[in-house]
Amino acid sequence: MATKKTRVAILGTGNIGTDLLIKAMRSDSLECALFVGRNLRSEGMQKASQLGAPISDRGLDAIVQQADDIDIVFDATSAAAHLEHWPVLQKLGKTVIDMTPAKVGDLCVPAINSDQVIASRAQNINMITCGGQASVPIANAIAAVQDNIEYIEVASSIASRSAGPATRANLDEYIETTEQALVKFSRAKQAKAILILNPARPPIDMQTTIYAKMNNPDIPAIRASVEEMMNRITQYVPGYQLIVPPTLDGGRVMTTVKVLGNGDYLPRYAGNLDIINCAAIGIAERIARQRAE
Repeated sequence: MATKKTRVAILGTGNIGTDLLIKAMRSDSLECALFVGRNLRSEGMQKASQLGAPISDRGLDAIVQQADDIDIVFDATSAAAHLEHWPVLQKLGKTVIDMTPAKVGDLCVPAINSDQVIASRAQNINMITCGGQASVPIANAIAAVQDNIEYIEVASSIASRSAGPATRANLDEYIETTEQALVKFSRAKQAKAILILNPARPPIDMQTTIYAKMNNPDIPAIRASVEEMMNRITQYVPGYQLIVPPTLDGGRVMTTVKVLGNGDYLPRYAGNLDIINCAAIGIAERIARQRAE
């Protein structure tokens, strides 16, 4: 007998929401019950319609009216909008996976704390940021073998074409949320996050460089820890690559990763969007399996 799928709604029909839709429709454990936005003529809505997904242009109201048919809501709008959506969704008792840097819920990086988030049955799960999903696991891996990190700095370069209106409107929130996650998961005394929107043509692939300052870094131990973390991440983000292994650079440990997307809805250079979506789908599927069991 086929296992009943967990029904999800996607709120927000931009790049992230549309890519989430395609990933959800391919999932063995998720079913898209509703794809919600404001404009039926948007590219995302038209794509959803072509795929046969149920759509609505009535925003959050559509989810409220179909609440009994929805188990999980992905909020792929903006940080400011999520602050308005959350009280309504909380009252409905829905599990919410927040794709915005609103940092209302439990910060989640699947390679680090998916077990804890699932066990706690968190109602609001925050996926931090694209740069956070790329850099925080490496910072955490370094912290696993070095307990004296003074400072961590991460610089993510993404193609300008992969940064939509919500990303551009949320730059301050992006910085704050990424830095908060870096401190939380690395125990560093201080953290700094930088996001570079590169207008180069052809568009560049996403790259993130992590710098960590500490006393007496054990490079072999750090490399082994990072390699172990890489194995965890590539289970749900196949395009995650270590292109510069941890190296001493002017008294700091430096390492660089690159993320290539799956190319589901967006070009492969948009790895910044793909990594956060892969992480979110992975958590949703874990929740679905837990409920099925």
